[in-house]
This record gives sequence, C-alpha cells and structure tokens, in this order.
Amino acid sequence: MNRLIVSISGLRGVVGDTLTPETVLKYANAFSSFTNRKKIVVGRDGRYHGAMLAEMLIGVLAANGCDVVDIGICPTPTVQLAAEHSDAAGGVAVTASHNPMEWNGMKFINGEGVFLDAQENTKLWKLADLKPKYADYESTGRIDHSDFFIKDHIRRVLAIRSLDVEAVRKRHFKVVVDCVNAAGSFVVPELLHELGCTIIKMNCEGTGIFPRKPEPIPENLSAVMARVKTEKADLGIVVDPDVDRLVLITEKGEPFSEEYTVAQAVKFVFEKTPVDKRIAAVNLSTTRAVDVIGERLEGRVFRSPVGEINVVKKMKKIGAVVGGEGSGGVILPEIHYGRDALVGIGIVLQHLLEFGGTLSELKESLPKFEIVKKRIDLGKKDPGRIINAVKRKYSKFKTNTKDGLKIDAPDYWIHLRKSNTEPIIRVIAEAPSRVEAERRASEVVDFVKGI
Repeated sequence: MNRLIVSISGLRGVVGDTLTPETVLKYANAFSSFTNRKKIVVGRDGRYHGAMLAEMLIGVLAANGCDVVDIGICPTPTVQLAAEHSDAAGGVAVTASHNPMEWNGMKFINGEGVFLDAQENTKLWKLADLKPKYADYESTGRIDHSDFFIKDHIRRVLAIRSLDVEAVRKRHFKVVVDCVNAAGSFVVPELLHELGCTIIKMNCEGTGIFPRKPEPIPENLSAVMARVKTEKADLGIVVDPDVDRLVLITEKGEPFSEEYTVAQAVKFVFEKTPVDKRIAAVNLSTTRAVDVIGERLEGRVFRSPVGEINVVKKMKKIGAVVGGEGSGGVILPEIHYGRDALVGIGIVLQHLLEFGGTLSELKESLPKFEIVKKRIDLGKKDPGRIINAVKRKYSKFKTNTKDGLKIDAPDYWIHLRKSNTEPIIRVIAEAPSRVEAERRASEVVDFVKGI
C-alpha cells in the first residue's frame, strides 16, 4: 500500500494519492518557519508534474513572507550549491530521486547546502503540525527566476584542482549519456561538451517522462549498454532523475558497478593527496574495495550509517577529502558536501585519462568484490528479535549495530537493515566472488525463515 514516506531523506509519495496539494502546503509552511521566513532556493528534477508541485511550493513560501529563487529544472546538488553559495537560508529540491514517474517529493536543505540532519528534521516535522501564520499583503515574498546556479555548478566542476580540463579536451572521449529525460538532460551534455567529449545522447529530451525504470541499476540499462558497444564509445554515463548518482558503463557495454564509482574516486583523490590527509568516509553498505584501496595507499577509511547526511557529518568530523555511498554518489568537499554526479564525471574522465587504458581495464585494476542484495519478508515477525537472533548466530565475528546489523567476517560482510517503509529487512552481502556473496546472503535469509 502506498503511503507518504517522511524520513531523514525528506518526503516522497505518489502524486494525487499520498502526495497532495495539502501535503505541499503543510511542509512549505513548516520549512518557511524553519528558515525564519528568509530566502529559499527551489529546484526540481524535471518530472512532468514537478512544475505543478514546485509552483505550489513557491507560492506558499512567498505567502509566508519568504523570498524565493526558482532555479528550475536542475540537479539536486545544484540546489545544494545554490543554498550554500548565496544569501539563502536553505533550499528545497522537488524530487523523488530514483522512484518511478508517478512519485515525487521534497528534499530539504539547510543554509550550509547539506540535507537536514535528524535533529533538524525533528524540528521541521514538529513545525508541520502547527497552524500556519501567513504574511500580510505588504510582507509577502518576492519570486525570482535564475539560471545562474546551473552555469555556476558546471564552472565549479571544471575548477576541480585535480582536473586538467585542456588535457581531457584533447583526449576527445566518446561518451553515450542517458539522463532518463530528467534533470540531467541538459546540464550533463553541457558539462561533457565543455570537456571536449563526443556525445551520443539517449533520453536527454527533458520531457520528464521516463522511457524506462529510472533507478540506474543494470537490469534497467540494457539499451544504453548495447548502445555503448554499438557506438564503440569509450564509456557510458547514466544518472538518476536528480543527478546525485553516477553509473558508468565500460567500453564493453558492461556495468562498471555503482560501488566502483565511489571506489575509483577514492583511489584517484588519495593519489592526489598528501599521505597524512588521505581520509575518506563511506557508509556501512559500501564495498570493502574502498578499505583495501585505503590500506594500499596508506590512507584511512571511516564508515557511517547509511544516508547522505550521515556520511557528510562523518566527513566533516574526520576531515575527509573524499567520500560517498555505494549507490554511485561521490562527495568531494573541495566542491561541496553532497553526492554529485557532475563531480563524479569530472573525476572519472581525469582518472581514465591518467590511467591510459580502457574503463574495463581500470575496473580490473581495482580490488575485486561482488555484492548481492536480498530481502526478508517479515510478516508479523519482530524485526528487533530477528536481528538479535542473527547477531547471536554470528557472534564470533565483529559486529556493528549503529545501523541495523553489520557483520564483518575476514572474507565477507553482511549488512541487515530494517526498512522504514515496508515490513522487510534488507540483506546486503559482499564477498570476493558473486557465488560466495550469494551463498552468504542466502544463508542469512534461510536462517531467518527458520525462526
């Protein structure tokens, strides 16, 4: 059954069902109070019903007395950058990330350009339950429209210190790019054009109508994988609707793997960084390849609970120079504290240029691990009891309970996390081979079925 999902990642629901004008009104009023009715930046991921929701949101914010800067269809990380590098007190990205087309939602961003943390979200949710207080006719907010921040985002990526723009331009990478007709449709090709690439576009019309399932996982990317091979391209680039996740396709038309988007970024950045500053942060479900890379390069890798804001807080605390999540989100503090596919594109093209081989060869040079994901349908079973039982079964290994249960064995790991939206436990297992990862994940699922 569909329901409105309200979490640390914002809110999302099915338009016209669980996400209604009343929902937009409620949370727009709350966020205007959260920011003390100061300036707010609003952008959207391009879904065809996003304009309707964004206009309602902007109107309510202005009715509360907030000045609003509407930056239109753009990546969520662009909204983050705009909130950070302007006089705005925060931002809202109208997006449902990788959810299907009928979904939409809102991600809330503070004045530092990062998503609200648990404490800030708790405050926002309390404000959502209060009766709104609208501004009088003389105090309503001003609404401006701007395309500056999209251009500024590209400029900042081109200014990454380790990116040799002229050298990349001379390489003339041939790239197939699939933006699922959403927010990346114009900005991703524009960045690639600035980097001298020959671009073959797929699903870059910006209609907001997804031609396939929008989550950029292999089973949804058969067409772009085939196109990369047919065009004899150097690589394929795929982004999710709000352009925070980057997925790469090798010249063989095979997935590079989202996990390795982050792994190669950590390797690249560490090699450009003095040894004593080689510090990275990833979440508990990210590939162990990052740890092996850290060990080889005398760096340090720390882990946080799953969720971008959790990784960001860990990065700030430890002074990390790079980070991200295994879903393909690269965070480079030099630019900003947010997962950013445009940043990831700049890094991977420079990395591939310096590596001197193909993308498949680059992947082969990285530590080899395979991840398998499964789910346990709980029915009426108590998830806490289940996790405790699994913890006892694997008690001889190192465990972490900061985010569900993470079991770290010498040759594999298993991570169990209770879903906030469904009566299930997600099981992620990683091992050096897919057969072994599959065996470890199935072992847990079978054990739980017997409880």
